[in-house]
Amino acid sequence: MTMRSTKSTVTFSNPFTLSGYPGELPAGDYEVIVEEELLRGLSFEAYRRTATYLTVRGRGSHAGRSELRATYDSDLKEALSRDHGKTKKNDNSDAALSPQEDRT
Repeated sequence: MTMRSTKSTVTFSNPFTLSGYPGELPAGDYEVIVEEELLRGLSFEAYRRTATYLTVRGRGSHAGRSELRATYDSDLKEALSRDHGKTKKNDNSDAALSPQEDRT
């Protein structure tokens, strides 16, 4: 089987949780690795996703280590959507707005 891997980076602006794993992960940039296999027997080239991994850097006594956490693409998209919603909500809060200068 012919396999390929692609890497991308996602950014979380807020701490987040990932389905299937305990605890909260800190905000920051995370590398995503997607593995796909070539589908044979078609008249065109097509790939099927076989795995999605989120690279999590260790903290505390595990600093310097990285862990690949298997996840579903849908769970990752959901976590990013929740993060985007939190960020958008924070951008619209009164506390985040600068006071207007009184020009009277």
